[in-house]
Amino acid sequence: MTGCFYDWPLDEVLTYLRSIGVESVELGTGGYTHPAHCDPAYYLERPERTGDLKRLLADCGMRISALACHGNPVHPDPDRAQVFQRVYADALRLANLLEVDTVVTFSGCPGGCRTDRTPNWVTCPWPDDYARILDYQWNEVLLPYWQQAARRAEEAGVRVAIELHPGFCVYNPETMLRLRAAVGPAVGANFDPSHLFWQGIDPAAAVRALGECIYHVHAKDTRVDPWNTGRTGVLDTKPYWKIQDRSWVFRTVGYGHGEQVWRDLLSELRLAGYDRAVSIEHEDGLMQVREGLEKAVAFLKPILIAGDGKGRGCV
Repeated sequence: MTGCFYDWPLDEVLTYLRSIGVESVELGTGGYTHPAHCDPAYYLERPERTGDLKRLLADCGMRISALACHGNPVHPDPDRAQVFQRVYADALRLANLLEVDTVVTFSGCPGGCRTDRTPNWVTCPWPDDYARILDYQWNEVLLPYWQQAARRAEEAGVRVAIELHPGFCVYNPETMLRLRAAVGPAVGANFDPSHLFWQGIDPAAAVRALGECIYHVHAKDTRVDPWNTGRTGVLDTKPYWKIQDRSWVFRTVGYGHGEQVWRDLLSELRLAGYDRAVSIEHEDGLMQVREGLEKAVAFLKPILIAGDGKGRGCV
């Protein structure tokens, strides 16, 4: 994900990433994701400009794994929802122009009722108010929106990879599969294990549950602090920069979980038929961007599986 280099020109970003062994990039197009390197307005205004981007990528030996437009398209504030929906629509159009088949985003989270103006993420079924909120969110807002949004993706020839992320309605395999069952295969998962680790979910087991509906993968780790978690639990609203005080924090790959955990995860991805990019997302508060990325690449390169997953064993 190139957003961490938002203040670098794209040609410098691509040259640097290629030099450390990166082969593809995930470009942000707006929403919560910085559009510095792929602003849809620039390309949609004059579609012929996409040729320049394709040539730059080819010259650097790189390709685009996905366009990222993370946002909350069902935000209860209609003005904010409209902005996120426009970003999503523009990302679909641009993906079609660039011949990129995957757009990454969030499911979104509505309010608790029609008069709310802020999202309401429900984490328990009782008192009964919460069950009624979930019914409203899924049946009156989320599913109607995504049934239409999935059709738009199909029309653009693009798959939508929804990142499983707490704070939004789709945050684990169960909610991902529920949405997909309702809206169809245009919608799948962007699998980021960092959001699963702290929920107590085994990422390898989650891959097995999701299977063929994994459309894109993020490589980001999480360190769960046993002392803070034992004292306060995993639901933690303290700022991310209070690293010593939090129950968990995002870390560079390998600094939250060891190599065997990642070997198991990558093996399950191959068994599930996933043979696409593993997109490194840097959000480690203890490391500068270049240090974090270079350590993540060095950690992942030796354990990535390049085969077709159809080994026949030894004779």
